[in-house]
Amino acid sequence: MKIATFNINGIKARIEALPRWLEDAKPDVACLQEIKCQDEAFPRAMFEDMGYNVETHGQKSFNGVAILSRYPLEDVVRGLPPLHPGDDGDDHARWIEATVTGRRAVRVCGLYLPNGNPAPGPKYDYKLAWMARMEARVRALMAEEMPVVFLGDYNVIPQPEDAARPQAWVTDALFLPESRAALRRMVNLGLTDAIRSRDPRPGVYTFWDYQANSWERGNGIRIDHLMLTPQAADLLQEAGVDRQVRAGDKPSDHVPAWVELDA
Repeated sequence: MKIATFNINGIKARIEALPRWLEDAKPDVACLQEIKCQDEAFPRAMFEDMGYNVETHGQKSFNGVAILSRYPLEDVVRGLPPLHPGDDGDDHARWIEATVTGRRAVRVCGLYLPNGNPAPGPKYDYKLAWMARMEARVRALMAEEMPVVFLGDYNVIPQPEDAARPQAWVTDALFLPESRAALRRMVNLGLTDAIRSRDPRPGVYTFWDYQANSWERGNGIRIDHLMLTPQAADLLQEAGVDRQVRAGDKPSDHVPAWVELDA
């Protein structure tokens, strides 16, 4: 089972590039971020005609996540639950999860973690609070001892080798110590960073800004991750990044990343 994540940066802008990648890469499951539309505006018929089941958690003009799956999707959850009484949770469309019923059932959690800039400030506080909610959800799902993949745009650069110019990010919310520590706390629960487990070398990036010729200069960062529970890691066969998509026609500033599981 090939499971991929792709921040498409707007379904309208990627209405040709996304189907082209799906045809070429043939993922069984694709978790999308930044669809930037409400549920009723998502062109689900296009993807259903390609053989995908479609579930969305949309929001007008911003955010928005979706799951496309060639297998049935069950027990769909939209949004992260509150962390504690009095916590209002999250009214942004940033999280969607479902069970993919292949030969083995796999839970997929597609996420679009807040950017957090400018930091410090309310947006950074929101990012860290969101990561705390995610950590609670990770703990809950890991307790069920089933294969789970937490995949999407994490908006966190885990290590200096995940950036071509790490010194340029030292004051950015994506690379601040608190952001990295919050991600590390989740990884330390027992998650496997699928891309790093298969390719530990520096220079593996998933995002190149549209500004300052970042793509042409190789000035990338790795912020799109696929984290696996131990049960999912046991099924891991391969993982990779479709870097060439960034050189295509009307590309997103992100590229797809994926895993293949024996599921």
